Amino acid sequence: MIEEFKKMIDESSNIVFFGGAGVSTESGIPDFRSKDGLYNQKYKYPPEEILSHTFFYRQTEEFFEFYREKMNSLKYEPNITHIKLAELEKEGKLKAVITQNIDGLHQKAGSKNVLELHGSVLRNYCVNCGKFYDAEYVFYSTGIPKCECGGIIKPDVVLYEEPLNDNVLFKSVHEIQNADLMIVAGTSLTVQPASGLINYFRGKNLILINRDSTMYDYKANLVINKSLGEVFKEI
Repeated sequence: MIEEFKKMIDESSNIVFFGGAGVSTESGIPDFRSKDGLYNQKYKYPPEEILSHTFFYRQTEEFFEFYREKMNSLKYEPNITHIKLAELEKEGKLKAVITQNIDGLHQKAGSKNVLELHGSVLRNYCVNCGKFYDAEYVFYSTGIPKCECGGIIKPDVVLYEEPLNDNVLFKSVHEIQNADLMIVAGTSLTVQPASGLINYFRGKNLILINRDSTMYDYKANLVINKSLGEVFKEI
């Protein structure tokens, strides 16, 4: 199975990688929907409610308490999957990484063309004047982080009730439509509209790598139910 995976990569010249939370779990970042994931832990409010547009503006201080505790990815390092993807891009085979993650680890590993469907904790903007602030400023502040103009600083992440960035979506669709190999990994493919992007693939081979089966397994030329680290260390 791994040999078939390697053969498909060797025979491809336009690869697109689409990844979810499972890509970063081997760096130590918890995912959302597994039994040990963020959504199965107990909080005063459900995480889905805390990470919503409404909650951000109505209970901003509580939002940032949760955000600082659970969303700070600065202390984590890229794992073998991030590193191998960056190497494939450097070789000219991988054309784009499309990610649902907001942790910035693909860029930390050296990937250049990273399309972040759900934004990034590394970018933060004042809701009033638009001034940029880095992740350190937000994570190491206390209370509600404020701009020098007095406005609230909002992380550039897509919260519940917010639409995805049209430009990022357009670029993602373009990359997928032009790929001859699409690798989908570390995602349950249950979150729309991101999971629907797989339907734009018209290339030769679709590979799904996930510990558990997904509703799109039937579409794939190759399904690998192993950890990403096991798979990517072989290429």
